[in-house]
Amino acid sequence: MRERAFAVIGDRVVGATFLDLYAGTGAVGLEALSRGAHSVVFVDRHRAAADLIRHNLSAFELTSERVALVVCPASAAIDRLARRGDRFDVAWIDPPFETWNEGLEVVARLFELGLLHTTALACLECPEKADLAGILPANLEITRDLAGGASRVVMIERR
Repeated sequence: MRERAFAVIGDRVVGATFLDLYAGTGAVGLEALSRGAHSVVFVDRHRAAADLIRHNLSAFELTSERVALVVCPASAAIDRLARRGDRFDVAWIDPPFETWNEGLEVVARLFELGLLHTTALACLECPEKADLAGILPANLEITRDLAGGASRVVMIERR
């Protein structure tokens, strides 16, 4: 699913500032870097995930201008990044499937707080059967919906 999504968003990743929320192993952010992203901020609340991301990043010679790791819950990270004035071109949001709707709330906040540029893209990974009808804020729209297997990636942009 990730490879399919990156095939769709590929041109938008080149030179982009990329936010990887609920980063886990960091595979999505690393994929973005391998496809030409300028920089990636990885966010995960679990120390074990952060350690794994650090380990995975150590295989590459990346400077602190290109990667950053924030270890805290997504909502706290969003507040911290907004206070710092960070802005992103692409955000990948992959919460645990049992709380996928938290990811939808995060997408709305990213746009609301200005963390995503006006023309930015948010990619929400959620269960294939997740029902987004009627719960997306009016100022946002689904521009692409990639389903396959147990998950799907919903691409959301500002109207």
